[in-house]
Amino acid sequence: MLAKITSAATAGLAAVPIEVEVDVASRGLPSLSIVGLPDKAVEEAKERVRAALHNSGIDFPPRRITINLAPADIPKEGPAYDLPIALGILLASGTIEADLANSLFVGELSLDGTVRYVHGVLPMAIMAREEKLTSCFVPIANASEAAVVSGITVLPVASIKQLINHLTGVATIEEQSHRRFEDLKQQIQSDFDMVDVHGQETAKRALEIAAAGGHNMFMRGVPGSGKTMLARTFPTILPDLTEEEAFEVSKIYSISGQLPIDQALILERPFRSPHHTTSRVGLIGGGSQPKPGEISLAHRGVLFLDEFPEFPRHVLEGLRQPIEDGVVSISRAAGSMQYPSKFCLIAAANPCPCGYYTSKKRACICSAGDINRYQKKVSGPILDRIDLHVEVPEVEVDKLTAKKATGEVSVTIKERVERARRQQRQRLKKTRLLTNAEMSTKQVKIFCQVDDVCRKLLTQAVEKLGLSARSYFKTIKVARTIADLAGEKEISLNHVAEALSYRPSSVFG
Repeated sequence: MLAKITSAATAGLAAVPIEVEVDVASRGLPSLSIVGLPDKAVEEAKERVRAALHNSGIDFPPRRITINLAPADIPKEGPAYDLPIALGILLASGTIEADLANSLFVGELSLDGTVRYVHGVLPMAIMAREEKLTSCFVPIANASEAAVVSGITVLPVASIKQLINHLTGVATIEEQSHRRFEDLKQQIQSDFDMVDVHGQETAKRALEIAAAGGHNMFMRGVPGSGKTMLARTFPTILPDLTEEEAFEVSKIYSISGQLPIDQALILERPFRSPHHTTSRVGLIGGGSQPKPGEISLAHRGVLFLDEFPEFPRHVLEGLRQPIEDGVVSISRAAGSMQYPSKFCLIAAANPCPCGYYTSKKRACICSAGDINRYQKKVSGPILDRIDLHVEVPEVEVDKLTAKKATGEVSVTIKERVERARRQQRQRLKKTRLLTNAEMSTKQVKIFCQVDDVCRKLLTQAVEKLGLSARSYFKTIKVARTIADLAGEKEISLNHVAEALSYRPSSVFG
């Protein structure tokens, strides 16, 4: 007898339907085989399903059982097929009868029959809605994650026995109520605030511009000047995630297995700070079966790379295409995947190996050759892709020992940033862009018109500072963001002049 159960597999950030076909033959020696490009975890489902059914008091049919995961050309990985495989065996053997044509089933089985948490349920639930399925049976630990998707009935399954009782009418599983994004939103609490950063007004201003326009920023300064503190406070001035952005980010975390079990959606903008020993695959993504890296986990948030020159050069060079395109393409023999990577890059570095080359308080012990080699660890093309370059000097003693903070709190800066973002959304509403930093050269020419006076200053800057074509257009985009923060419709000379002040005066900054 043949049974068909609908399950799902993740491909990139999307999910695709997988049909679990189970055939229980009336003849042949007892056996169980799985076909359809299963990985080791799927192969091991044979033993988990057998033990789960036995320990749940259900007889495992002593027949020749063949399981096909279709389409057969898509690699299947992970234990999410345990539940549909077990259900298919029960249906094909005649142990139970049920019409499951419009239902999706995913879940890992424990040996005692309980259903465990699996990765990627959010994109699977979205796929189920798009495929016009009416119900989605998921592990009870994934129920809140699936319930954020409207238009589909989510049924949390605690055990295979409970599912069988539901399908046979013995006891009904209570539906998980839909969770609206507005109800999930909460006041975000942070241990950091801009008011706690003493001095560094220039760096704070640059961070405000970066937050308003989604720009990348590079900070260079001596140890202890506050670079890490500034980066940590940066998320506190970023606008809250919109519903669309929250779903984008949550899908990445769901597939990566980093979505907290007790959390339906990622509600805060991500802040990723990988160590400088991180591999290229860890940062960019990849592997034999491509998975998102740190740059995709930082999507719509912040990627902070401290000790920037200490990252291996080949790792940093991998950032070129994602920074430009906002998406990373990973090609492997098993397939090609695309993951979004629209993040704000905040990079920090010391001016030399010992860190005190620009210090006024301590002498640098590095030779000229050491300094030159250290600064050349970061290539010019990477630095050219960074919009704002800021020197972070040592904190003055009077500001450090002041009893009362003199700067603005993050909430005040965040309000200005949100106003600037609203202006950008209004200007770019006919495109799919959200920030000034995402504009292409063609869009800069359309939305960032400059007058003759500004154009003359830019021409002089190109000649004297040696700006590249990329730097030229990045300067205009930063000027547009500065104008947005000021609430002005046109880019003026002051906006261009300030934007030029954030361009590096040398190759390293």
